[in-house]
Amino acid sequence: MKGYGKFVALIAVVLATLVWLAMAGINESKTYYITVSELQAMTGKAHDRRLRVAGDVEPGSIVRASDKVEFTLVQESRKLRVVYTGRDPLPDTFKDKAQCLADGKLGRDGVFEAKKIQAKCASKYEAKPGQAAPKTT
Repeated sequence: MKGYGKFVALIAVVLATLVWLAMAGINESKTYYITVSELQAMTGKAHDRRLRVAGDVEPGSIVRASDKVEFTLVQESRKLRVVYTGRDPLPDTFKDKAQCLADGKLGRDGVFEAKKIQAKCASKYEAKPGQAAPKTT
């Protein structure tokens, strides 16, 4: 009977560990995007948290270096400096005036350190006046 109790305890520990890992993974991966103004309103609560920030790429702000890309996200009159140091190449649609979603953390210096970038060129997907939207496959 003692061997059975140890086996049940071991199974319970393994299951509890798996549940804990699954919940930690879900909490880390579920992030809704916020706007630049919402990020700036968060003040100290935004530091060291994984966030997704949306805005438009400010024209003329993209500076490419060997291992990073710096640019500015704009939303209305609010601006946020972003440094991308991710491993993935930037999307083809990442350019001036593109809608952008930066995934990363806000540093203590106020610069957003992005690890992932998603970008969409709005004009590419909008229908021309009087025409249906283009089909994407």
